[in-house]
Amino acid sequence: MSSEDTNWSETTAPPGWGHVDLDEIPDIRIQPPGPRSRELHERCTDYFKGLSTQVKLFPVAFDSGQGCVLTDADGNRYIDFSSGIYVTTLGHCHPKVTEAVQHYAGRLMNCHDFVTEIKTRLVEKLAEVLPGDLSGFQFYDSGTTAVEAGMRVMRAASGRQEMISCFYDFHGKTYGSVSLAHVRSFVYGPARAPGMHMVPRPNVYRPHWTKSDGTIDTDRYIEFYDEYVDKGTVHNVAGFVLEPIQGWGGTVMPPDDFFPKLRAYCDENDLLLMADEVLTAWGRTGKWLCLEHWDVVPDVVSIGKGFGNGFPVTCVAVRDAHKESFESISASSSYGGNPMACAAALASTEAIEEEGLLERSTHLGELALRRMKKMEQEHPIVGDVRAQGCLMGIELVKDKTTKQPCPEAGKLVYQKAFRKGLAWIPAGHILRMSPPIVMEDDVLLKGLDIIDEAIGETEEELGYA
Repeated sequence: MSSEDTNWSETTAPPGWGHVDLDEIPDIRIQPPGPRSRELHERCTDYFKGLSTQVKLFPVAFDSGQGCVLTDADGNRYIDFSSGIYVTTLGHCHPKVTEAVQHYAGRLMNCHDFVTEIKTRLVEKLAEVLPGDLSGFQFYDSGTTAVEAGMRVMRAASGRQEMISCFYDFHGKTYGSVSLAHVRSFVYGPARAPGMHMVPRPNVYRPHWTKSDGTIDTDRYIEFYDEYVDKGTVHNVAGFVLEPIQGWGGTVMPPDDFFPKLRAYCDENDLLLMADEVLTAWGRTGKWLCLEHWDVVPDVVSIGKGFGNGFPVTCVAVRDAHKESFESISASSSYGGNPMACAAALASTEAIEEEGLLERSTHLGELALRRMKKMEQEHPIVGDVRAQGCLMGIELVKDKTTKQPCPEAGKLVYQKAFRKGLAWIPAGHILRMSPPIVMEDDVLLKGLDIIDEAIGETEEELGYA
């Protein structure tokens, strides 16, 4: 370790960092969105277009964040159940990450893909913490760029072109990524990119195929994939590209036997398995990689969002047998692996280790699931609840028997809870939650109490109570 790195490398979160007094949050001083938020929103959107659904439904302007608390331009303070859309996994402005970025912002911002000490230390740390023989790396600045690079590695490693993903997966917004995703827009053209295929995915709550006892039939999905590869492709398939848990699709969890069976199928048929873990990696589900929950090692994996705790840095990691494929895909990028990005990623990784945050995330998920199960029992519109670490979802339905989605309830619950001081994520009829993994138990439970209250008010308004 160089002397220049000593100060930030030894930084740790001070005792009690991120602690908040429950009597002080949420703190809604003026009905949000308040006048200052509305003014800024109107001024900005004269020029800034293409806002997400969550902003359109609740046009608040944020001013600052600390730990698990966000403050808007009118001084209202919110419990953060979004983490900047799954990004600030360690909470806002974690001191170790902040100091690391500040250090390199004043020392060396960019030197293209030349080797630096901080990059060297990061790749050594990644090889240490990642499962199996994932030992080849490249760095990028967005999730979709990492996914595209991962697919190029798959093509180079296999010598084949076609890719298969699943219904409701989300992999980004560039043409190749969106061609393997449930995103529709005429701007991408009248068809997916050539060779991009999508197949059904096991959803325990909404299965396509079930056994005689009513449980999901995972084998039938694998059998269908085999038939589809034979009949629906031109026999030029490089492999599968899947989210371990679907984020945009509504925190959809796979059955526990799905990924082990898919891994075995890929191995038997000389296909590669790429995990798009941009959303699920780096502690979000309680593991470095979500696939570790099922003891599966992918051939290629994309890592992002919480990787730099808010700093734009993503990674493609590949198994030892495939890492030389980077040499043939024009792997470098202008911003990928810059010293600030590497510092943010390394600091985030060290903070997770030093603070025991993988275990913390697991604990919060178990606590949340118990609370949400109670909500499922008590509310007629709550059809299903799920959580894996700090990746959580509540599915709202019009009827628990028919499971018909209730998107109008999703919109109302989102807005009502936001007004009460919970900053979070909408997804139609599915409520998505991704609190920072540093959150304290009582803060998590208070946030869930707000959701519980908002669901009750929505049921009354829609006539379900």
